[in-house]
Amino acid sequence: MKLLYILYQIFIALPILLVVTILTCATIIIGCSIGNAHFWSYWPGKIWSILFCYVLLLPVKVKRNPNVKKDTSYVFVANHQGAFDIFLLYGFLGRNFKWMMKSGIKKIPFVGFACKMSKQIFVGRNENTVKTYNLARKTLAGGTSMVVFPEGSRTYDGKMI
Repeated sequence: MKLLYILYQIFIALPILLVVTILTCATIIIGCSIGNAHFWSYWPGKIWSILFCYVLLLPVKVKRNPNVKKDTSYVFVANHQGAFDIFLLYGFLGRNFKWMMKSGIKKIPFVGFACKMSKQIFVGRNENTVKTYNLARKTLAGGTSMVVFPEGSRTYDGKMI
């Protein structure tokens, strides 16, 4: 059964998800160019993330905190234990938010440009720290939440550095 799932991932899911990722990035880039980046920076990515989980046959059960208010911006902090953290947060958090992400993401074809166009917040050695802080503060003051992975990246053994 495990071998069958691996073959499914390689020959069926991977091609579908590559195409869906490129189409999602193109939608974000075009949508943000036209206007209403608040909408275009969130909804295509949300749909992309949900599709990712469904195509990979991953069941997701969401338990929401009743104390989270709809009209309040939050900073959601999560451990970056695996690659699926991104899909779970984007697809199932249920909040429009901006990512605070490492600047190395800018180098990923399509994805980097889509993140730039959708005004995600980049953090890195080459980024101006004061500018980054002010962008984050402005985002929160404008009513949009943020998602941050404080440890920055994952390790191969799952232990934080």
